[in-house]
Amino acid sequence: MKFLEIAGNLLSKAFEPIRRNASFFFFMYLLGIVVSYMELPDNRPDAEVYSHLWLEMFLDLYLVCLLLSFIPLKIRRWIRGFLYIIVYATTIADLFCWEKFQSTLNPSMLLLAGETDGREASEFVSSYITPDLLFSGVGIILLIALIQLLLSIAKILRHRFCKRFPLRFTIPQQLSMRLQSLAGLATIVLLSWGIASSAHNKKEMVQMFSLNTIGAVEHELTTQDCAQFYLPVYRLAFSVFSNGLAARQIDSLIVAKDKARVDSCSFRSPNIVLIIGESYGKHHSQQYGYFMPTTPRQIELQKSGRLIPFSDVVSPWNLTSFVFKNVFSLHVVGEKGEWCDYPLFPELFRKAGYHVSFITNQFLPKAKEAVYDFSGGFFLNHPELSEAMFDTRNDRLFRFDRGLIDDYDKNLKQQNKEHNLIIFHLIGQHVSYRQRYPSDRHRFSADDYTGRRADLSVKRRGILADYDNAVLYNDSIVDGIVKRFEDEEAIVIYMPDHGEECYEGNRGFICRNHSAAIDRDLARYEFEIPFWIYCSPKYIAKHPDIFKQIADAKDRRLMTDALPHTLLYLAGIHSKDYRPEYDVLSTKYNEKRPRLLKNKTDYDKL
Repeated sequence: MKFLEIAGNLLSKAFEPIRRNASFFFFMYLLGIVVSYMELPDNRPDAEVYSHLWLEMFLDLYLVCLLLSFIPLKIRRWIRGFLYIIVYATTIADLFCWEKFQSTLNPSMLLLAGETDGREASEFVSSYITPDLLFSGVGIILLIALIQLLLSIAKILRHRFCKRFPLRFTIPQQLSMRLQSLAGLATIVLLSWGIASSAHNKKEMVQMFSLNTIGAVEHELTTQDCAQFYLPVYRLAFSVFSNGLAARQIDSLIVAKDKARVDSCSFRSPNIVLIIGESYGKHHSQQYGYFMPTTPRQIELQKSGRLIPFSDVVSPWNLTSFVFKNVFSLHVVGEKGEWCDYPLFPELFRKAGYHVSFITNQFLPKAKEAVYDFSGGFFLNHPELSEAMFDTRNDRLFRFDRGLIDDYDKNLKQQNKEHNLIIFHLIGQHVSYRQRYPSDRHRFSADDYTGRRADLSVKRRGILADYDNAVLYNDSIVDGIVKRFEDEEAIVIYMPDHGEECYEGNRGFICRNHSAAIDRDLARYEFEIPFWIYCSPKYIAKHPDIFKQIADAKDRRLMTDALPHTLLYLAGIHSKDYRPEYDVLSTKYNEKRPRLLKNKTDYDKL
């Protein structure tokens, strides 16, 4: 009997942290469950909440209550009040973002909020904070807060009433002990289950918050078992952490910007156009031997003798944001320091006197933005750095890349000067492929692949057809850009950011495999890219030497992280930051430089 009593007391101790903070535990748990289910997308009937939501949140709240139970009651009440404010405010903000933007709290939203001035904040409040919010999920959270507040007031009143008029009803001690023992036993079972089910996620969270760069965070998020920030307060913490990492790199970029110098500029090429594509491997280019007619216009330009395709070009990364950092920075993979320790090439163009335009269909600051776009665009959209790099920018995104060209024709072209660097950044063949071309541009279908890809199911052949239709549409876009400069003294360079897999060989998947070690097939399909340089008739007539240099360099090994040095040469910009050994057109070009994919795997040794 003594043993059972001791065991009962020990079990009841397990439940004690929850009992001491019962209202806090109940309402915070309710809040987490409600917001998780309310933020399931309406357009995805198969969407589910985080699989370990119920147990992991029980564990998390129990640990908070355990810590609170060690604090004296008077102080504990103030701490709980502070936690209520933080959790309710964060949950309301998270749900508000979901209601208005179909996105939960993320680093981009936090960045946009930090850069909002008083006028913009006022306009935002008048536009989005409207009475209808009370009838949305935000209203439900406010109702829960109101109920908790009323219950707290009722508890205080009941306590005062009982002091004046003591109640005689009490639960028998033996029954009370049994109930507390059962509650303690249930608590131990749920805690054990919660620890077992959430241990991996907790490990991944610790791993995430130990990373040193926003790029490393992004890469970690590409792994299949990455951390799940399943509650608004966790998403807020992650957003604050991500912005802190980005801010450190911004500081380094500003220091590099201020140190950048241009000694002189000959304006060798009056108009330089750089087209950066998206998710396009050379193995789906007819120009590089693909069996489907995906690049007829580029082939015609090549037949004209003015477009020269390069045969051996790879991307440094298979993630857009990493590519942009490496391509915009004068740092090359393998050099000391990081990409953010070096100037960005558009800064030197502006210092030299070029009018620089950046026309992007991806990297505009917006609330509904994944970490990948935040990681790739934070330095492009930073006010001080953007001003240092660009004279002209577009201010809207388009469903199809044709909209980007139309925007250039209507609003941006007239701002060009005598000497121009114009950067087009397309959305290209970014997944989902069917959304990357208009329905009236659908040429290929699943039946067209029956003979050559009989190994694929009808559904997969349809996806392959969608990808090739996107490649064909992209062909018309880059051709349209070239045509806008064919009567100018202009040079046009085209490079996708990285490759893309679409059921290549027997690999059986689409998009990219970020977490795998780089083997020969991965390098081939995800890093090998088309790359060409087009020179207009006027340009060839005035610069036959450069045109010959391009023709002579077409079979040289190249990784696109070195492209800025070639751009500086084409512009005639003389600066200490220019390195001829990285300029593919220079006689001093170091073709033997290791092409390190993801800064670790030598492509040429695979």
